[in-house]
Amino acid sequence: MRVIFAFAMLLFALAAPVLAQTDHTPWQASVTGQIEAFRAGDGATALTFAGEAFRTQFEGQPEAFYAAIAASGYAAIIESRSHSFGTFEKVGEDTVLQVVKFVAPDQSLYEAAYQLRNEPGEGWRVIGVALRKAAGIAI
Repeated sequence: MRVIFAFAMLLFALAAPVLAQTDHTPWQASVTGQIEAFRAGDGATALTFAGEAFRTQFEGQPEAFYAAIAASGYAAIIESRSHSFGTFEKVGEDTVLQVVKFVAPDQSLYEAAYQLRNEPGEGWRVIGVALRKAAGIAI
């Protein structure tokens, strides 16, 4: 009986951090929405997930937004085969840093730090992304 109890406690201890993160990560829907829009070549939808500064700068020019992102070295996101969420850190009441991992078409790995802000009336929007190539290869 003790073995079963200990095993159950071990499973709970391992699952608790994952469960805690999924309960408090409403911004991940915005990140996924923007990534999927980029993959589909849909600059208009991708722009809706961007922060106010981007939406203002590229108002009425979603193709220019898409082109600017592609030209800025973010092809690994646009062409990614898959993405998954890593850790996050709330850096303020309405701001969060979210790690996102990507698998590129050539199976190389990338990691991005997304900065998001909860904008009044808009919800969680991407205000910046820092991308870097990660060590290893996806299998």
